[in-house]
Amino acid sequence: MRPEFDQQLDQLHRLLTQMGNLCEQAISLSALALREGTKAQIQKVGSLEYEIDRLERDTETICMRLLLRQQPVAADLRTISAALKMISDMERIGDQAADIAELIPYIAPSSLGTKVRIRDMADATVQMVSDSVRAFVLSDLELASQVVKADDQVDALFEQVKEELMALIPQDSIDAKSALDLLMTAKYFERIGDHAVNIAEWVEFSITGVHRSEEHHAISSL
Repeated sequence: MRPEFDQQLDQLHRLLTQMGNLCEQAISLSALALREGTKAQIQKVGSLEYEIDRLERDTETICMRLLLRQQPVAADLRTISAALKMISDMERIGDQAADIAELIPYIAPSSLGTKVRIRDMADATVQMVSDSVRAFVLSDLELASQVVKADDQVDALFEQVKEELMALIPQDSIDAKSALDLLMTAKYFERIGDHAVNIAEWVEFSITGVHRSEEHHAISSL
């Protein structure tokens, strides 16, 4: 029974890695499209989202098969449980990358993207997604921890983008619709950063058996 289990566990690992890589491609392409705004880039993000959704279903099927047929214990059970949580966050990253791509045609023709630090925010978010996937592939606890810490930078950049947009409005340097589109784009990047943090925290759980939410609860109960 164990050789079959190990084979399916390896398949789960490959599917998660593939799904994570597609998420990284989707958010990287969204960030690139924000700079260049080509139709081909925007359409490619949509294709990647479709593939991410398909892999989510395939990965979920493998997880259910492992849980119901193999009755895993200890570390194996943690890996499967974490995988089920991670694919949900990866699917949302794909969705939000596509949401960003849909907004880009309304942003790219203007020079507004150069007046606020949304591109810096995009770069920081891409790095978080990339590092969260690498942390899973390498079972790297330190790298997962770095992803969690990096969220503070993305949150700070989001606040800065809001302040910059508010400063542009009184100067008639931006209209309300363009400001809203940029703010929504920034918010999607901020949410993608949150999902990268979730993935990193589940990587930590798969390695240590402890989730940060449990640590926070233990501390608050002292």
